[in-house]
Amino acid sequence: MGWAFLLAAIALEVAGTLFLKLSHGFERWHWGFASIGCYAACFGMLSPAMKYLPLGVVYAIWAGVGILAAAVIGWFAFDERLSAMQFMFVTMILVGAVGLRLSTNA
Repeated sequence: MGWAFLLAAIALEVAGTLFLKLSHGFERWHWGFASIGCYAACFGMLSPAMKYLPLGVVYAIWAGVGILAAAVIGWFAFDERLSAMQFMFVTMILVGAVGLRLSTNA
């Protein structure tokens, strides 16, 4: 059950980050408010995830997968390219998140 809450929190956080980018510094207020709503819902899902899973695991996977998803969306939606070194470090974050998932018995 905790993993389902965590997955929902990650999806909402990534959507909130995308909407924040689309808001252009809140110049487009409707995207800004959509971002706030997604972040609020994200924390609503993150909290129950922590009832079932360790705090460090939840936070690391939430942040790591969110970073990877934001980088991928930035690449495809906004033509934002990562340097080779940036790509390597994002990959290391992903490896750490997968390792935490595989090593957690919950």
